[in-house]
Amino acid sequence: MATPSEDPQPAAPYGTPDAPRIAVRGEAHLEVDPEIARIGVTVTSRGKDRRTALDDLTRRNTAVLDLVKSYGDAVERLETGAFSLSPELKDKGRGERVHAYHGSVHLTADLTDFTALGELTTRLADLDLTRVDGPWWALRPGSPAHRQARQQAVREAVQRAREYAEALGAGLAALVELADTGSDSPAPPRGVRTRSLAYGAAEDAPAAPLDLEPQRQHVTAQVDARFTMTPPRL
Repeated sequence: MATPSEDPQPAAPYGTPDAPRIAVRGEAHLEVDPEIARIGVTVTSRGKDRRTALDDLTRRNTAVLDLVKSYGDAVERLETGAFSLSPELKDKGRGERVHAYHGSVHLTADLTDFTALGELTTRLADLDLTRVDGPWWALRPGSPAHRQARQQAVREAVQRAREYAEALGAGLAALVELADTGSDSPAPPRGVRTRSLAYGAAEDAPAAPLDLEPQRQHVTAQVDARFTMTPPRL
């Protein structure tokens, strides 16, 4: 009767006395200037009838779009989000009697010129029934800061492994494995200050531009690396 063949055993991850393995983690933490500032703009209207509310909302939305577009290349992206027009029913009385209509449009704009950012947010906030939120600072997905962090994490892993090997009187021989832990992204913003500038001022004189200081972005990267090293001198 034939003996069943044995299943192949996986290779041990510990190396051998002649080629010991060393496993380390390399980390990088960078603090860089933001590349984009995003603001949210909410335009609202209120009217006794649906058509009045809609006409006012359309007019104010057009004014906001024209103002933002007037800044040209300083605005990298302009998008319209949620739109709503809803009736408000009277609190008293029977039936579905409409008291007023409320309309709103939400827009987002990404700016790369932070000098124009303060002026634009101030001018937007000075418009009737217009709310401005932000700014939220960020890096582009393909920012060089991400590549810099990943490369720095790899160099840190190599340096750490070399120091461990040298402590044993050995040296690094070869790289066995390099794994990206997938954390090379900006850390969640800490202490982001959201400015809500609602309902424009009544004065005819334009408001002074806001002085907005960019918030530094934290970028991290981690890699796990395994090396073989020469036999240590113990």
